[in-house]
Amino acid sequence: MATETPNQILDKANAAAKLAREAADMLQTSADQFSDTAGAFAHAASGGAIDPFVFRLAIFALAICVGYYVVWSVTPALHTPLMSVTNAISSVIVVGALLSVGVDAGAPGDDGPLWAKLFGFIALILASVNIFGGFLVTERMLSMYKKKG
Repeated sequence: MATETPNQILDKANAAAKLAREAADMLQTSADQFSDTAGAFAHAASGGAIDPFVFRLAIFALAICVGYYVVWSVTPALHTPLMSVTNAISSVIVVGALLSVGVDAGAPGDDGPLWAKLFGFIALILASVNIFGGFLVTERMLSMYKKKG
């Protein structure tokens, strides 16, 4: 039985990651097309009576349900890569939250709406907790694979 070199393993991992990225991009494109089509259909079927906010809220609620079932069905072996992606997403949220906290309405002396700053601050705190907790959990998962002694 031949053992693989680290470079061969790395090449296989990179190929798998590239394939996963391509699949995710295709899935995102399909989801965008589906939501646009579903929105147009709902708008046409109801004669324009469905408010776009309500439609988007329904999609958000469905995404929460799907996300819940997807996350709880992940095997422990995939935990660390998924946590790194989650931390990357949270870092983007931190950047957006910082922009929201520092929003400027443009007029001299007008610092922007208070609700935007408040929601930005809450998003900043929650995303920061998520990043910090993600690193702690990932470190604990990785320590399970280290040799004792």
